[in-house]
Amino acid sequence: MKRAYIIFLLIIAIHFIGANDCSAAKSSGRPNIVFVLADDLGWADLPVYGNKFNEAPNLSKLAKEGMVFNNAYAACPVCSPTRASIMSGQYPARVGIIDWIPGHWRPYEKVTVPINRTQYLPGKVITIAEVLKRAGYKTGYFGKWHLGHGEKHHPLNHGFDIANTGQGFYNVSFNPRREQGKGKRFSGRITDFGIDFIEDHKDKPFFLFISHYDVHVQLDADMDLIGKYLKKKKVTGYPCNAIYAAMVEHIDRGIGRIEKKLAESGLTENTIIVFFSDNGGLVQRFDKIPLIAKRKTHIYENSSLLNIASSNLPLRGEKGSLYEGGIREPMIVKWPGHVRPGTASEALVSSVDFLPTFADLAGVDLPQSQVFDGVSLVDVFTDRKDLQNRSIFWHYPVYHHDVPKSAVRKGDWKLIHNLVDDSSALYDLKNDIGEQADLSELFADKKKELLKILDEWRKDAGARLPEKNPDFDEDKREKWGRHPNR
Repeated sequence: MKRAYIIFLLIIAIHFIGANDCSAAKSSGRPNIVFVLADDLGWADLPVYGNKFNEAPNLSKLAKEGMVFNNAYAACPVCSPTRASIMSGQYPARVGIIDWIPGHWRPYEKVTVPINRTQYLPGKVITIAEVLKRAGYKTGYFGKWHLGHGEKHHPLNHGFDIANTGQGFYNVSFNPRREQGKGKRFSGRITDFGIDFIEDHKDKPFFLFISHYDVHVQLDADMDLIGKYLKKKKVTGYPCNAIYAAMVEHIDRGIGRIEKKLAESGLTENTIIVFFSDNGGLVQRFDKIPLIAKRKTHIYENSSLLNIASSNLPLRGEKGSLYEGGIREPMIVKWPGHVRPGTASEALVSSVDFLPTFADLAGVDLPQSQVFDGVSLVDVFTDRKDLQNRSIFWHYPVYHHDVPKSAVRKGDWKLIHNLVDDSSALYDLKNDIGEQADLSELFADKKKELLKILDEWRKDAGARLPEKNPDFDEDKREKWGRHPNR
């Protein structure tokens, strides 16, 4: 009897030791990764960056519990190239996708611009999902893709185990077809898909990519939220578009629901959440037409807000330009036990950094067969590195909200090179975040230094440049034409 009692106690002890070991392994193991991407959301659109009109309580909570990045950048001022940079860890010029798919086209300008080498993410590119899948992660993608049409170019053929793509706001058809939540808004449905993905894979490491269509034009949102912001007191210096504000809150609600699911599943402590946007905020459409969905235009009939979505002030420019308003992004990272809550980082970050970062988190080496332009941010997250003096690059050689340009930022200095007239402008972003004072004449040596760095990078990345246009017509130069690949 005594011997049996001792054996019973040993079994209980082994059980608790095993349970504790399991728990320790779970908390110290490779983290789950949740990446949430907004569309066209500007740096100045969120309360954590100073916005006084829009509301995003869940993103503000995420920032309070994590780290806010003040110098995070999209690798391009439009969606497809930035998305390609996230997937590949390469600058858009290297991938060969330098404009949204298919692209903008002005046939009578001074120069003829390059077109995308492929109107899809090349199959030979090793993606973020493929790297993580090889590391044993389950991978899921839900939402806007915009990296190629057809089954061959679907995320399911780029390393994702489960993926449903679509875009729009209401009555969206997904590929592959998925009826779940039919009748719900797009943002709610892809959040539902993400929650199901977490539930199905909570016992193993996973990578969840949620890609919103908010706050892309044509602006549309639920009427209850629009009504809330129509009643709200306006603030000085910001358009206060109620439909746009409602769209920001749609994204925020999704973040809150994902966080709630992680908490209910006991996964909060072992999950890193990264929130980002694919390019700077849109102020008005490049073609100057109204940017509100037809069924909601009555809300702002005879108002400038029929054409104005947002403002990027104090930043200059908007989506489609290489000024800060077109490329500087909101970025928030929460990683309990690793990222100190309520902190801010001044590190220079680019969207090319996510793949190396997530590979580092997964404990896997980057494939030697592919060039990776980004660097791991893990030491930035944990305050072991600042990355404030690195060089990051942009190449946007097309007409959009500006003329074709390239740019480089090194430390506090930024140089923008005009690819039409070969002029350059130099800005000290530490003292001039609005890029109002061109210092290229005053600091000629710094201009020369950065232009050399930019030239060397363009050669290395295989960046193609605009060419003189034999069909140049001064009277028609700003006329938009049909892209050759449309």
